[in-house]
Amino acid sequence: MLIVGRIGKPHGIRGEVTVEVRTDEPEARFAPGSVLRTEPGAGNAPAPAPAPGPGVPFHVPAELIVESARWHQGRLLVAFEGVLDRDVAEALRGTLVGVESSDIAPPEDPEEFHDHQLVGLDVVTPAGERLGEVARIDHAPASDLLVLRRPEGKTALIPFVKAIVPEVDLAGGRVVVDPPGGLLDL
Repeated sequence: MLIVGRIGKPHGIRGEVTVEVRTDEPEARFAPGSVLRTEPGAGNAPAPAPAPGPGVPFHVPAELIVESARWHQGRLLVAFEGVLDRDVAEALRGTLVGVESSDIAPPEDPEEFHDHQLVGLDVVTPAGERLGEVARIDHAPASDLLVLRRPEGKTALIPFVKAIVPEVDLAGGRVVVDPPGGLLDL
């Protein structure tokens, strides 16, 4: 699954939510009628909400359908079908939403990658020394970060910039990393 956003706080009383966008194509991903899968185990505890009936707990569904989306003061506001009030919207807070990776065309730019293409790749130095594997991608404000799972079980964060990651070889199943001294010790 390709994560395209994380649901934030409710906006207003009619069920709209803010969405932290994690895609370069928010207009396409959050178009009305789009079906978004929810990340299982996203840490959402069931919260009381009157969706099915008074006093019945609301559980985050496996899929959400976008009813409408609009930009407001630099934030994406989304309304999902069946989310009719603030209480149900609050129950969605923190939920990751995404689309099936198989439904996504590969990027046209050879220097651009989807997260799912990188996760699981071996990470090696230019000399071929294995450092670990890509566990996930964190999207930080300054740059994306490769989360490296080290053989001894520790993790390291590697800025996904050309100076440190000179090569991504999808066919070979590896990412070449030339880390500055001490980066892997943090």
